[in-house]
Amino acid sequence: MSTLYIDRKYTSMQQQGASLVLRRPDEGLQRIPLAMIERVVIHGKVQTDTATLGALAGSGVTVTLLTGRHGRHRASVLGPPGKDALRRLAQYRAFEDPRASVDVARCILRRKLAGQQRLLARAIRQRPDLRHPLRKGCNRLKALRSDLKNQVHDLDRLRGIEGAAASAYFAAYQKLFPASLEFRGRKRRPPPDPVNAVLSLGYTLLFSEAVKAVHDAGLDPYLGFLHAPAHGRESLAADLIEPLRPRFDGFAWWLFRNRLLRAEDFKRDDGGCLLSKSARGKFYGLYEEHAAPARRWLRLFIYALIDHLTSGYQDENG
Repeated sequence: MSTLYIDRKYTSMQQQGASLVLRRPDEGLQRIPLAMIERVVIHGKVQTDTATLGALAGSGVTVTLLTGRHGRHRASVLGPPGKDALRRLAQYRAFEDPRASVDVARCILRRKLAGQQRLLARAIRQRPDLRHPLRKGCNRLKALRSDLKNQVHDLDRLRGIEGAAASAYFAAYQKLFPASLEFRGRKRRPPPDPVNAVLSLGYTLLFSEAVKAVHDAGLDPYLGFLHAPAHGRESLAADLIEPLRPRFDGFAWWLFRNRLLRAEDFKRDDGGCLLSKSARGKFYGLYEEHAAPARRWLRLFIYALIDHLTSGYQDENG
């Protein structure tokens, strides 16, 4: 099973029997067996029809729609959701219980900060010339992780810790990139430099992975814990990618460190920075290699979360 990326204007996509047929301008037909596809990521103007989308969804294939030149997540077409209603009932009960909500949010945040600290510690070994700013970031993250061990019963306090950790982490992380990339910390909408462009695209893809995983497991993607519910935002999916962000940050650093992506692979547009078409094709292939363990982690963590939520629900209801 694999991911199909469609990133060329005016490509048409149609289901014919057990295959997905792609027609690209000035190219021949491409037939891909549906059984080989787990997800389809569409970026740009692609023509399809409801029969094709229905066939993909019915086969359990998720279609992720990215729009705009910077590839923002617009929507996902998903297959049948998980059918165990008790999971959602347990999720709702935990959301309504302040202590239970804090416990889940703290678990997610603890894993995120641990990942950030691990990445900076690894960077110290590879870049001893930067040990001072990297160690400063590590020490700050270590102190904030100690704060998390205390009995924090307030979500606003947790979110404050997350913000302080992000500030310390990116102050150190940005030192890993050459000045020519003009990366001065995390910025988005639009990303102003090549590193932010890669981070934005990668986080978007991870978010779509989390939406699919939550949907498949039968939880409510809009009801999160660390992220408060907001209109139109799948807050639980946003929660679940937090521990995965440092993993992707390490991948992004690897791409630039090994010159698999370079400054010339990007272009400026409307005040932002984005990958060129050829660079996006290269990125998608490399991302797929990185994504397999992230998908596996999502599945394992979601089912651990389900066990945690439903065990409390079952204990109370016999």
